[in-house]
Amino acid sequence: MKSVIPIFLRGEADLPRKTAPQETLELPAVPKLSRSAAIAVAIFLIAHLALLIGLTTPDKFVFDEVHYVPAARQMLAPVMSQPMLNPMHPPLAKELMAASIETFGDNAFAWRYPGTLFGALAVVAIYLCGLALFAAQGPAIAAALIAALNQMLYVQARIAMLDIFALGLGLLATAAFMHGFRKERPHALFAVTGALFGLAAACKWSGLFPLGVCIVIVAVIRLMQGWRTLFADAKPDDWYRPGLWPGLSALHVALCFAVLPAMTYLAAFVPLYGLSLPDLVEAQRRIFADNTTTAIAGHTYMSSWPSWPLLARPVWFLFDKTAEDNVSAVVFLGNPLVAWPALAALAIVLRDFVVARRWDAFLIAAFYFGPWLAWALLPRTLGFIYYYLPAATAASLALVYVLRRGGMPRWLLWAYVGVAATGFAVMLPISAAFIGTSMQTFNRLMLFQSWI
Repeated sequence: MKSVIPIFLRGEADLPRKTAPQETLELPAVPKLSRSAAIAVAIFLIAHLALLIGLTTPDKFVFDEVHYVPAARQMLAPVMSQPMLNPMHPPLAKELMAASIETFGDNAFAWRYPGTLFGALAVVAIYLCGLALFAAQGPAIAAALIAALNQMLYVQARIAMLDIFALGLGLLATAAFMHGFRKERPHALFAVTGALFGLAAACKWSGLFPLGVCIVIVAVIRLMQGWRTLFADAKPDDWYRPGLWPGLSALHVALCFAVLPAMTYLAAFVPLYGLSLPDLVEAQRRIFADNTTTAIAGHTYMSSWPSWPLLARPVWFLFDKTAEDNVSAVVFLGNPLVAWPALAALAIVLRDFVVARRWDAFLIAAFYFGPWLAWALLPRTLGFIYYYLPAATAASLALVYVLRRGGMPRWLLWAYVGVAATGFAVMLPISAAFIGTSMQTFNRLMLFQSWI
C-alpha cells in the first residue's frame, strides 16, 4: 500500500532533495503527425461513406425527427414564425440541419446528412484519443473500429437528432484535452478543448458533461499541487505529477474552460436572437427550465441510467411492416459483444487507476463514468439509452487498453475487433432500415422480454 499513498508536504524546506525526476518523467511520443493526419482522413472518409449507404430509408420522419426537422425548417423562413419550435434545446445542430435542407432540398437525405458527418468525426475523435492514450497507430485504429462497431454510433448518426452532433464535437474536445494532458504546455490544446465543448453544448446541453470532467481533473491536479503532494514512488505513467503544466495559470484555466466555451456556445444563438442580451438570457432560462423539470408522463422506451450499460431497454426508432413476414426496423440497442465485455474492461481500468495510478486508465475512467453518471444528478425521470452514447463510445478505449495490457499477444486485439464486427453484422438488420429482415429473425435478435 505504501506505493499508492501520496506524501503531503507543508513547506519548501520539507521537500525531498531528489524530486527532479518527477519533473522530467517522459511519456511515449505520439506517432508522426503527417501519418496520423493521413490515417484520420482515411478513417473519416470510410466511416462517412459507410454511414451514407441507405440513408434515405425510410423517406419519412423517424422517432424524434418529428421535433427537430420542423424546427430546422422554421429557421429557413425569411421571418421565423412563432412560437419557436423545440426551444428546449440549443440551436446549433438544428442550424446545421437547416443549412443541409437549404443545400440539398427538403428531403430525408438533407435531414440526416449532417449527422453522418459528425458520426464520422466521432470515429476520428476516438482514433485521436487512442493516439494520445496508447502512442501507437494500431491500438488507436482498433479503438476507432470498435467504437464504430458498437452499433450505437452507427444508428444515431443516421437519424436527424441532436445527440450525434454533441458526440462528435465533444469527442474531438476530449481528444484535444487528452493530448494536452501529456504536455508541459497544454495551453493551445486546452483552448481548442474549451471552444469545441462550447459548440457541443450549443447542440445539446449534455455536451457540458465532459467539459465538467475536464474542469474537475484540472481542479484536482491544481489542488494537489497546491498541497505539495508527491507520490512516494513516482513513475512515468502516474496520472498526477507535481510538475505538471508549470506555466498554466488560473487565468489560462478560466479562459480555456469557462470563457471560450461560453463564447462559442453563445455564438450559435446569434443567428436567431442577434446580440439581444434579454433574448439570449431568456433562451437559456427556457432551456434550463425544460431540461430540469421532472417528467410526469412515462414513455414506452424510457429507461433509467443504471440500466444503460446492461442494454436493458432499447429504443425502437422504427418498426414498419414491409410485407407479410418482413419488417424494416431501426433499434437503438448497441452491440452486446462490445457493450457487455466493456464492463469487465472498465473494472480493470478502475483497478489500474486506483492501484497503479496509471494516467491512461485515469483518463479513460474519467471520460466514461463522468458523462454517464452525470445523468444520475439530474432531477428528470425521463431517460433513454441513447443518453449513454458518449460513455458507450468511450468504452472502446477501455477495451483496447485491456487487450494490449501486460503480456497480451498483439493478435488478440485484432481478433476481438473481428468478434465486434461479427456482432455488428448480426445486429445490422435491426439497425439499418434499408436492409430489412424477417419477423422470425427480428424475434430471434430480441433476446430479452425487455427488448420488446
